[in-house]
Amino acid sequence: MPHADDGVCAVTRSTDLRQHARLLHQAHDARLSGSRPTTPLRRVVSRSWDRVLSYGVAPDGRSLDDPAAPEIVEQRRAASPISGVLPQLRASLTAVAEDAEHIMVITAADGFVLWREGAVRVGRLADSLGFLPGADWTEASVGTNAIGTALAEHASVQLFSAEHFVRAQHPWTCTASPIHDPRTGEMLGVVDLSGPAPTVHPTTVALVHTAVRLAETGLWAAHETRLESLRAVAAPVLARQTGPALVVDDHGWVAAATGLAPRDRVGVPQAGEAMLVHGLGACLPDRVPGGWLLRPSDAAGPSRTRLRLDLDADPPAALVEGHEVWRHTLGRRHLQIVALLMAAGSAGLDAAAISRALYDDADHLVTVRAELSRLRRVLGGLLAARPYRIAPGVEVVPPSPEDTVRLFGARATPLQPWP
Repeated sequence: MPHADDGVCAVTRSTDLRQHARLLHQAHDARLSGSRPTTPLRRVVSRSWDRVLSYGVAPDGRSLDDPAAPEIVEQRRAASPISGVLPQLRASLTAVAEDAEHIMVITAADGFVLWREGAVRVGRLADSLGFLPGADWTEASVGTNAIGTALAEHASVQLFSAEHFVRAQHPWTCTASPIHDPRTGEMLGVVDLSGPAPTVHPTTVALVHTAVRLAETGLWAAHETRLESLRAVAAPVLARQTGPALVVDDHGWVAAATGLAPRDRVGVPQAGEAMLVHGLGACLPDRVPGGWLLRPSDAAGPSRTRLRLDLDADPPAALVEGHEVWRHTLGRRHLQIVALLMAAGSAGLDAAAISRALYDDADHLVTVRAELSRLRRVLGGLLAARPYRIAPGVEVVPPSPEDTVRLFGARATPLQPWP
């Protein structure tokens, strides 16, 4: 049987499914009775059960809220960026789902079921669970399940039989993987394959993961197309500028520039709000069709940029100092990443090195890249990629040893060298 670790696969090729299901049922009964299970659970399952118990989900509960009305489902589908890559997901998974007696399910980031298609017989079984478009499939609503647990863990998850918390789901296996917006790192939702428990197979994990990566590639291609359209707008706008300037999209991705070293991203512009852009100084964004024009404001031209962390503030923030001081509130994880990049210097760090520093392993690459993408929405051109590093020309004030301990604990000092 699988070792009780955080591996994504619920079974191996050699797993005796009947015996494994029996042991999981015993572990489930033991946990609910308050005794210690003799069969160790995978940590991802144990963490989920802890959350579900704290939510008060009943293991024998079957009553769910009615799914959203069809018109609400259609509105949510139309608003979801996943709709743009639905053909890719269908091409990758729907036929496989039908052949393997599975259904493909796609949810939004809040667990709202957007699409469900695949084997008709399995669809009827899903109907009896309330596993329908418009349903809420989070852990808080239906207990431990691959969709809700993938949302909670921000990672791919496969579950088998009594690893599900609610007994009505024990006859099922499900494999889910989050899908992200490659422009922002934002989680858009989850892609899932579900079916009868005996159909579980470890290769399903790779199948769903690959389909999600292909869909994210499609989202990026659509982004590149929009940037190309914005470049046509940018060319005459920038030709009229007498100084350095950028034209960027609504997410801060650079379509075109003049008088500046190439860069791929700045912070996210907001109407009427000045922002500091490395190499430009203080800018007041001006709307152009499909994006923004960024140029130095009349009050302040390009200035030297300095970056430091203020952990004594409530909440803690990154301070970007130029003609003025710009405060960017950051969560603990983003503060840790900035501190790592400060310590790494011009050599920078790749995603694997950051994963080892933050999680003690190199297995959280997708999570790290998503976090860096979200961080670059805030700090934009102050961070460079390939490898990740503080942009050249930005003066860095590294955190003190005391601040480093506050961020990472004693194991992380000194911050250098990172493996």
